[in-house]
Amino acid sequence: MNDNYTSLNITLRIWIICAIIFAMGVSIADYILEGDLDLLVILFSFIATLVGSMPAVIGLLIALPIIRRNSLSWNKKFSIFLLISFLLTLPYGILGGLVEILPSNFIGFQNHSGFLSNVITISGVLFICVVIATFSILKPIASYLSNNDMSNFSWQNVFNQLFFTTIISKTKKNMETFQQPIPENQHSNRILIKGLITGGLILLMLIPTVYINNLINERELRQKEVVREVSSKWSSAQTLAGPFLVVPYTDTVLNSDGKAVAVKTKLLLLANELNVNGKIFPEERPRSIYKVLLYKTDISINGSFKINWPAEINTANIDYANAKLCFGLSDFKGIEEVIYVNFNNQRLLMKPGLPVNDFGDVGLSVPVNLTAENAVLEIPFSMNVKIKGSEQLHFIPTSASSKFQLTSQWPSPSFDGNMLPSNREISEKGFSATWNINNANLPFGTVVKENTINIKTSDFGVSLVQPADQYNKTSRSVKYAILFIGLTFAFFFIIELMQKKPFHPVQYVLVGLALVIFYTLLLAISEYILFDYAYIIAAVATILLISFYAKSHFKSWKTAGIFFTLLSCLYGFIFILIRLEDTALLVGSIGLFVVLALVMFASRKINWYGSKEHLQEG
Repeated sequence: MNDNYTSLNITLRIWIICAIIFAMGVSIADYILEGDLDLLVILFSFIATLVGSMPAVIGLLIALPIIRRNSLSWNKKFSIFLLISFLLTLPYGILGGLVEILPSNFIGFQNHSGFLSNVITISGVLFICVVIATFSILKPIASYLSNNDMSNFSWQNVFNQLFFTTIISKTKKNMETFQQPIPENQHSNRILIKGLITGGLILLMLIPTVYINNLINERELRQKEVVREVSSKWSSAQTLAGPFLVVPYTDTVLNSDGKAVAVKTKLLLLANELNVNGKIFPEERPRSIYKVLLYKTDISINGSFKINWPAEINTANIDYANAKLCFGLSDFKGIEEVIYVNFNNQRLLMKPGLPVNDFGDVGLSVPVNLTAENAVLEIPFSMNVKIKGSEQLHFIPTSASSKFQLTSQWPSPSFDGNMLPSNREISEKGFSATWNINNANLPFGTVVKENTINIKTSDFGVSLVQPADQYNKTSRSVKYAILFIGLTFAFFFIIELMQKKPFHPVQYVLVGLALVIFYTLLLAISEYILFDYAYIIAAVATILLISFYAKSHFKSWKTAGIFFTLLSCLYGFIFILIRLEDTALLVGSIGLFVVLALVMFASRKINWYGSKEHLQEG
């Protein structure tokens, strides 16, 4: 027995080396982000890691003697040691996840995907530090766990004993022991350890999915950047308001001394009736591998003004001579033709500039002939507007009674904003929608003072939606990664037990990588073709790869066919869940129950304890 190494000795070495590795990693990350290497960051990270990891160190100090006293071989003890080390990192990952979601919960928003990502990332990084520290002192750990002096062994021999458990001993005694039947308790321990290792590998393979999620977000941001770039040169989303009248007004208010003083302001006079009839002509413009959705419009606007002055307005203080007719929009670049307005039988050219910003900072205006006499009479107006924009067209109601009608050949509209259409029809040939608004629907009257209107609570309209939202669907599919990896690993675990052909942990990792690469294939292919076709191509490629790999290991086409069928059902089931929305939880729960039942049925004949009197079916 070797007394040179104790549990305290081993634990202290791992503790210090982990702290050094983590501190170096933090300093490298800080250098990449900030461009400056700060020695204080290294020192602070090292001290903070030492202090923060004290609970895990105590846990490891308790676990090591228990592992050593086990009758298993040292390499199996080593596997248990790694598993316990991983479990000790999980509380830190959970704590890091809670740090993010707790503030969100206080404001009424829950981000469970961010919690899971933090748990996987933090636990994975810490476990990697532990693994590196462990392998840096592998021979002392092997000597401690085996209770033997391994000074004569090279590092390569220790590594071989760790990963190649079928090395034949040199002595005849060991050969005879190796050939003896495996006791029942050792057989059950072997299955238990293999199960624990497989479970650990499942959690380990979830770490790459975090980076795939980041990749999806990065590609989606890139698409949005392309859309913004093209839209900035074409025209952004448009919000139209008007026409409305603006007249200067001298108001009387009380100052801080309680004296009445005159204040210059402006009045906004809204139309009594307004009818808007518009047609939207969508255009898809390719840019790199993306398609940007743009549109042109042809909008006819007509109505009339008939002012009913509120009692608090002193009409004698209104400057009718400087009245202007205004029309608001979001982006000047969207104006395709000069805009004329027929106001009180006069054809007027509208020019850039607004005297007020209640309906936005951008717009057109023109001086009009308004008097105290004709202001209370019905003044008709009409105009034709040809506007272009991108993705979204909204309106702000500026009339006591309004009717908006929109038609388009685009088959995928999304009616959004503060009001939904009263009537709408959607088909493969396009859509039509109608909004009917009266004075009771408006949060303001038809005569208001400037800077008293909140337009954010009143706009409405339509967004032209791209039918293939591949990034959202790919992101949803990644959320089911634990099902892909967990069930596939469970299939291999059950098959290897039933056929008694062990599947090495390295092989599990290779299969897990194939499952992870499925998502990168799906993401890349879906940027060129429809998501459904991309999913089928990526799924078929992954299923065939894993099925042929299973055939090469188990030497059976029947087994390969079983894997092909099971994986096909799994990928098909997940595809259905991705397409479902309201019923996804119900269908998913029922499907998982069926899968669990099948796994329990398939594993009923497995001799978990290696006993001679194994229960037969029935």
